Amino acid sequence: MTLDEAIRRIKPPDESAMMHAKARLDGIAKPLNSLGRLEGLIIKAAGIYRTDGVDFGKKCVVVMCADNGVVMEGVTQVSSEITTTVAQNMVSGMATISIMSQKQNADLYVVDIGINREISYDRGMINHKVRLGTENFSIMPAMTRDEAMQAIETGIRFASGLAQKGYKLIATGEMGIGNTTTSSAITAAFLDKEAAEVTGRGAGLSSEGLKKKINVIDDALRFHKPDKEDALDVLSKVGGLDIAGLCGVFIGCAASGTAAVVDGFVSSVAALCAVRLCPMVKEYMFASHISKEPAGRMLIQELDLPHYLDCEMCLGEGTGAVLSFPIFDLASEVYQKMRSFHEAKILQYVPLQ
Repeated sequence: MTLDEAIRRIKPPDESAMMHAKARLDGIAKPLNSLGRLEGLIIKAAGIYRTDGVDFGKKCVVVMCADNGVVMEGVTQVSSEITTTVAQNMVSGMATISIMSQKQNADLYVVDIGINREISYDRGMINHKVRLGTENFSIMPAMTRDEAMQAIETGIRFASGLAQKGYKLIATGEMGIGNTTTSSAITAAFLDKEAAEVTGRGAGLSSEGLKKKINVIDDALRFHKPDKEDALDVLSKVGGLDIAGLCGVFIGCAASGTAAVVDGFVSSVAALCAVRLCPMVKEYMFASHISKEPAGRMLIQELDLPHYLDCEMCLGEGTGAVLSFPIFDLASEVYQKMRSFHEAKILQYVPLQ
């Protein structure tokens, strides 16, 4: 499925299903709106699934893995080989996201969309490699527009395939040394911010390392002049293949009528790229938590999505998204099983005038 085809398939949420879900929430034996954001979660899900019988059912996590050439500039504490090591740990069940996914009975899909080495795929990693990592965006665009589009459309097709398998909730994760640098560069470009405002220490940079990272991003933005009105231009010049792939996952979920869960900083950047390509995609997104990275809250505010957790997490991998899964299930359980005021023989609450 191409990007244009996917965008054409995206439908507005079902207003009728949302109205019925709201009526059901107002009619169960609890104070009006007392579940706060969880009520909005249920109502939004009803619109996505086009039914007021909200059940989040089968869940999975998609982790897009890719290397970033800008690591050559010394913007990270560790070398790019760690991308491969962590990705392999994911499929072996030894990474944080693996352990959390197993506990939540969520299937884990680890996708090589741009790891900078040839690796074995016999242990469960999925090969959708677009190229061997990106270029160093300090000296040239990270990738071509065609490569960025290929990564987006890879994500679209992958998400569409998961929807066909019956997944109702798809969490978005990533792994790629250097991807907080690419994410900060994209954020600065889209939000018209200086790099210092949106750049954090990533996986533990020193103060000197952070200063270098900020300078590298500022220099790249001045050099490339990415057009914030053209998401593909921004992605190709200062982005990463993992971000482009996740951007496609969000679009593919929306095209397939499936809910996508935004994780932290990098996932939020991918979500913003998707929304810039097609604003309707936002109607199919749920934000799980606020990342500890400096731009985490800015991005969720820009996306205008309510979040459900603030644990000061900045691990990535989809961990915050999976952490939110019980919230979806608990909200659905109350919604489905709680008795109405009439059934409970309780006088129904009415809205205050």
